[in-house]
Formats: sequence, C-alpha cells, structure tokens
Amino acid sequence: MNTYLRNTCSALLTALIVTTSSVLQASESPEGAQAYIISPNNGETVPRTFTVKFGLQGMGVAPAGTDKAKTGHHHLLVDVETLPDMNLPMGKDVKHFGGGQTETTLTLEPGKHTLQLILGDKSHIPHNPPVVSEKIIITVK
Repeated sequence: MNTYLRNTCSALLTALIVTTSSVLQASESPEGAQAYIISPNNGETVPRTFTVKFGLQGMGVAPAGTDKAKTGHHHLLVDVETLPDMNLPMGKDVKHFGGGQTETTLTLEPGKHTLQLILGDKSHIPHNPPVVSEKIIITVK
C-alpha cells in the first residue's frame, strides 16, 4: 500500500473512531475478571519466534462484534509504554485478536521486550472496569 493511501486510510479510521466514540460505550466487566499471559513467563528468555498464550478468568472469549455480556476478545500490547485510551476503540499500537484467538506466534528482535493483554468488547473498547493483564518482561535471544 502506498504512503498516500495508508495515510488517507489512517485519517479516515481516526475520524470514524472520534465520530463514533461518543456513541459507543464500554461493556461492563464482572467483578474479579482477569486477563493474564499463560506463557511465556515473566522474566523468561525465548527464541526469536515464540508462542504467546492468553488467559482469561471470570469472562468468556468471543469474536469482535459479538454482543454477549461478560465476553470480549484479546488485544496484545508489545513494547507499549502506556495503556491506550480506555474510552476509545484500541488503535494501531495494539495487536487485535478479533476472531477470538487465545494465542499467537510472535517474532521479535533480540533483546528485552514487554507484553501485556487488554480485553476489548464487541467494539474493541476496553471494558468498564478495564480487564488488563500485568505487564511482563521477556528476553529474546
């Protein structure tokens, strides 16, 4: 995709998010719901290509667009310093798993990296209250 088309699409998506954000409201999450990373473990050293397994307690996993209480889908933050705006659909800094996936394979450059999960509702908006995992640190060899 050329740069002009990419920038145009990005601008249109941003306008859509801003326009619809006042209409969209976050779904409620049940008390005690938790997202967590099953593997790798915090502090683990992994190969350049490795699998990340997502965990969720107190809620169910459902594809994006599914309007069912107490469900959501995972979003993975890789090397993201601060959490996204909790009132808007998650954007380009977040890897979306809108099909209801519970794991993914990543390939990262050698060095230290952070991983964190955040659950999104049917509209990719974090729940209220947000269901966010602890941030873990891994080392890629």
